[in-house]
Amino acid sequence: MQSPPPEAAPAPQRDLGVVQLGWLAAAVFVVSAGYGALMPLIPDWLRPLMGDADPAVLARHVGYLSGIYTAGILVGAPLWGVLADRLGRARVLLVGLIGYVASLLPLLRPESVGVVGIYALRGATGFFVAAVVPVVPALVAQYTPQAIRAKRFAWLGAMSLFGFLFGPGLNAAADRLVGLGFFTALVQGSATSLVIGLSAVLGVLMMLGLAATLPAPSPLQDGDEGDDDSASKRRSITLWLLNGVVMFVLAGFELGIVLQGQRHPDLSSREVSLMFAECSLVMLGVNAVLFFTGLLERADPRRVLAAGMVLGIAGLAMLARHGSETWMYVGVSLTAAGTGIVLPTIAYLAAGSTRRRLGTAMGGLAAAAGFGQTLGSAVAGWLFGTVMQNSFAWLSVPLAVALAFLLIPRQWWPANPALLTAPPCSTSSSSTETKP
Repeated sequence: MQSPPPEAAPAPQRDLGVVQLGWLAAAVFVVSAGYGALMPLIPDWLRPLMGDADPAVLARHVGYLSGIYTAGILVGAPLWGVLADRLGRARVLLVGLIGYVASLLPLLRPESVGVVGIYALRGATGFFVAAVVPVVPALVAQYTPQAIRAKRFAWLGAMSLFGFLFGPGLNAAADRLVGLGFFTALVQGSATSLVIGLSAVLGVLMMLGLAATLPAPSPLQDGDEGDDDSASKRRSITLWLLNGVVMFVLAGFELGIVLQGQRHPDLSSREVSLMFAECSLVMLGVNAVLFFTGLLERADPRRVLAAGMVLGIAGLAMLARHGSETWMYVGVSLTAAGTGIVLPTIAYLAAGSTRRRLGTAMGGLAAAAGFGQTLGSAVAGWLFGTVMQNSFAWLSVPLAVALAFLLIPRQWWPANPALLTAPPCSTSSSSTETKP
């Protein structure tokens, strides 16, 4: 009698190579840089089309165009996330980059599309960027061993922040390049056209690099099929809500800095810009700590989230009561540090979803962020028009409520995936969840 054949060992999880990871991080950098570079150009597109429009009307259109970009992300992120899980994440990522480039090119001649066309194109750009923002971390989570996942997510967050910092620098570089003979003839002396062209070229470069290096789709393993239960979905919804709350506060905080500059004559636009730069640099520093220390793999996520929220609340309280410019800088640093801790932690926990739901989980995070950002800007504008500086204190209330909910028993919150896996006793990549 023949003995039954031995069970096949589970296939080891494939890891991303350095080149593959580099192209994925570069895609995040490019779309972030494109946003930072193109937002200051919106008035330049509108002025020739609106003639002698009142500056207040022009300012409203700039705000509306910013909102429609965010609305595009809000609509697109969950849709692309679901499609990525069903059709393949690499395909959706490439489609997103193709759409991103296609939505930029008509802006080289804004007079040919008109004001309505500019609205449609900015909404389309946000819609296609929503295919990049959630799908890149989903791909990284899918092909990254648990032991180094937190470091890679911190690295992705840093690349996004670098992109936002690089975007305005791209405008400054375009102003210099447009004076050169070759570029002057190419873009007809327009620095705006050069920035759009450079953003599109970077998008095309990302398409080619990713098409050549992305891993082929891999089938689901048996262990992925049974984990998609109602508890997993509830934990995902919890993270989406938390992400929306933090982005609500962050959007209101950033708008508050701008309005502080308008209400305090001694606070120049240069100092407001320095505060924004300080915010980005502090968040970069937090990402560096997460990247080099591997804190997320070792810590209880509830404690990490609580620490970030406490810092954020302290910073907002300081901004609400500050009596000098120095204390305002301190408040900005504390708030940026707090949100800089919470947002990567949420993304890391969402990456613990089953492989079959990674796109949906990340798409939900991006949609929640877009909704929170849009609502936060609107509410903060009303708040600062009503109670002015005390609005910072009101913005701390959602964080305080979220902090209180962290005291709810553990099953309400996703546990650290790294702490839920048994230490490997061999080179096998399989792991076993411990029972609560």
